[in-house]
Amino acid sequence: MGATTDEHESQTMSTTTPHSLVVTEVRALTPAIRAITLAAPDGAGLAGWQAGAHINIALPGGSERSYSLVNPTADEGSTQAPKTYLLGVRLSQTSAGGSRFMHALQVGDLVSASAPRNHFALQATSHTTVLVAGGIGITPLISMAAELKAAQKPFRMVYAVRNRDQLAFLDEVQALAGEALSVHCDAGAGQFDLAGLMASLVDGEPLYLCGPMPMIEAGIAAAKQLGWADKRLHFEIFSAPEMQAGDKPFEIVLKSSGKRYQVPADKTILDVLVAADEDPIYDCQRGDCGICQVGVIEGVPDHRDFILSDSEKAAGRLIQICISRAHSSELVLDI
Repeated sequence: MGATTDEHESQTMSTTTPHSLVVTEVRALTPAIRAITLAAPDGAGLAGWQAGAHINIALPGGSERSYSLVNPTADEGSTQAPKTYLLGVRLSQTSAGGSRFMHALQVGDLVSASAPRNHFALQATSHTTVLVAGGIGITPLISMAAELKAAQKPFRMVYAVRNRDQLAFLDEVQALAGEALSVHCDAGAGQFDLAGLMASLVDGEPLYLCGPMPMIEAGIAAAKQLGWADKRLHFEIFSAPEMQAGDKPFEIVLKSSGKRYQVPADKTILDVLVAADEDPIYDCQRGDCGICQVGVIEGVPDHRDFILSDSEKAAGRLIQICISRAHSSELVLDI
């Protein structure tokens, strides 16, 4: 999850039936970030969700983008049967079109959306939960702060941005976290020392991290260097993967049918299977949700995901088809 965007967008296919939502409010939070409120056209209740969830919004060209749901209210029932969904969307100059579409929405416009899905949920712990947001990565973490406060569970929060005028939802975050909130602006204090923060945590304190790719990579590297246990660092990635220098075509074989497909250097396994109407199951297309994982019967995967452990990658028996490729000329997949 190259260049990154501070927008939670990726091309996805929802496995749930899409439904129409109407825009009921649009607010400018910063020069580049808007809060967009959606509701059912008939005012009916919407599907419930928990902190970390997102919905997929359909774009005019037929693709979709994922956006985290925001809950700024420390009320245990606020997300169980909501009347509205709140999103925070940053306009990105490198966007593939999602943020521009979302920023053009006006009150009364209809969008097609999936039901909420969650690959970034809070896990039960007896320790203080640490929440770290980079830029627009604050959106899922606001909901986590609200959920933890409602449950009267201890947490602390860091909100890091380049400049203070990028602090979206600051009033809401301050109301939820109070003295447990630390705001960091690179412009005045230098780059945020994520590795230093992680080294200071008491053993067992979980960290939930959401932000641009360099921040995620720094967190992953620090967790490995510090010897953190698997699943202690939780993260959600905002940017879609890009081609790497040296990427080459390879062939896949589907075990169930024996069908063979060529995967070009500029396409993923998932792209090829979708184009062939093989109907694969997937969501994030960033290698961080695990929905598209399949077994590998023969061949050597080139793992690029953020799901598998080092030992699982070394075994080479699983692959995330949305992002990983092949070192070998052929992969036989358990599909």
